[in-house]
Amino acid sequence: MSSVMKTSTAGASSSAPVAHNAVPPPPTTSATRSSRIAPHSHIKGLGLNAEGFAATDSAGFIGQTEAREACGVVVDLVKSRKFSGRALLLVGPPGTGKTALALAISQELGAKVPFCPMVGSEVYSTEVKKTEVLAEAFRRAIGLRIKETKEVYEGEVTELTPTESENPLSGYGKTVSHVIVGLKTVRGTKQLRLDPSIYEAILKEKIQVGDVIYVEANTGAVKRVGRSDAYASSYDLESETYVPLPKGDVHKRKELVQDVTLGDLDAANARPQGGQDIMSVMGSLVKSGRTEITEKLRREVNRVVKGYVDQGVAEVVPGVVFIDEVHMLDIECFTYLNALLESPMAPTVVLATNRGNALVRGTTDIYAPHGIPVDLLDRCLIVRTTPYEKDAIAKVVQLRANVEGLKLGEGVLDRLAQKGVDSSLRYALQLLTPASILASIAGRKQIELEDIDEMGELFLDAKTSADIISKHQDDKTS
Repeated sequence: MSSVMKTSTAGASSSAPVAHNAVPPPPTTSATRSSRIAPHSHIKGLGLNAEGFAATDSAGFIGQTEAREACGVVVDLVKSRKFSGRALLLVGPPGTGKTALALAISQELGAKVPFCPMVGSEVYSTEVKKTEVLAEAFRRAIGLRIKETKEVYEGEVTELTPTESENPLSGYGKTVSHVIVGLKTVRGTKQLRLDPSIYEAILKEKIQVGDVIYVEANTGAVKRVGRSDAYASSYDLESETYVPLPKGDVHKRKELVQDVTLGDLDAANARPQGGQDIMSVMGSLVKSGRTEITEKLRREVNRVVKGYVDQGVAEVVPGVVFIDEVHMLDIECFTYLNALLESPMAPTVVLATNRGNALVRGTTDIYAPHGIPVDLLDRCLIVRTTPYEKDAIAKVVQLRANVEGLKLGEGVLDRLAQKGVDSSLRYALQLLTPASILASIAGRKQIELEDIDEMGELFLDAKTSADIISKHQDDKTS
């Protein structure tokens, strides 16, 4: 009896409990790392050709050709910087690809263009005002590309020797008077005599002989680029980054490009850091809560940025603010949104909603299309998304199955497409992964119809659940 109990206990601890008396699959000892699959990880762009027309099924998109072509025009306007201060409104039923369109726009613009997504309900906070949350989102979506030409010493460290001397403040111990650093490039070598404060920066960066570094001549800032590839080993996987030996002289003029946002500049000036190491940064985050940034500080940052732009040192890169479920904003937020759109450095605003004619939040008698005041609607280009037909739902389900590495048996795709028509596309997609788990427990490598039917019994769709609740309410009242 005890041996049986031990066996069952060991089996329960090593694997998940087996449902429906199915035979558990053999334990896997594979060390392969599984990556998290997001709901829109299959979206790679808008899927437009060179003429701006949408292919039927391209870049992870199924259908919605008119909406994709309209968003393609908006992308061209953003790239040519002729859309700032305007807004794009995506309207359509739930599960028709509004969020996917916004993500595709961000991917078409590229990683260098700031993209700041948020949900309408994020503005309701007990720490900061609603308008402050909107202002922060807008500032984070305005990029600043700073180009600087600096004098630097760059090369591979061949020597790192601190020189100590007697401490002048006391008769005990010694202090570092200077540090000798030898740097080597393809063209030559150079020996530098550096200040003790720079040696402290070298210690913080954990620099050692064989590392490739550069030291700014004006500020003394030290940056570790990586390990010289001459020290590269034969390991297949390493945490170290190997870089080639720098070309040219050790002392050179180097152009550095840094991308920041106005939100970063606001936060840096609102909360000055006591140090640049990770402990100082974390300490400041723990001590101070979320604080509002004054309009005076923002005007001062704008003045400094304008000076950089006039000198040709910096370039403003307007990004995109995406506000999903925009009908959750209230009348105060909509009024402030109008003012933000009229500001000189306004990003592109993309809004999304699934509401029809609705009450504007924060009012008692103002009804407007999509729950948005008419004066803001006048500033929007409105793009409509349409519900998916059964064939399109089947293509989306098959695409997601391919992304998740699932195999579908005969008739499964048609059954899931029908469930998408009867309830929603999201419900059909949500059944995929649980059904695959049930199939693996039963020892099958593909999803069969019986798995889909069983998942339909275990997990209800929204319509069925609402019908059950209403039926129970009717039974209680009768």
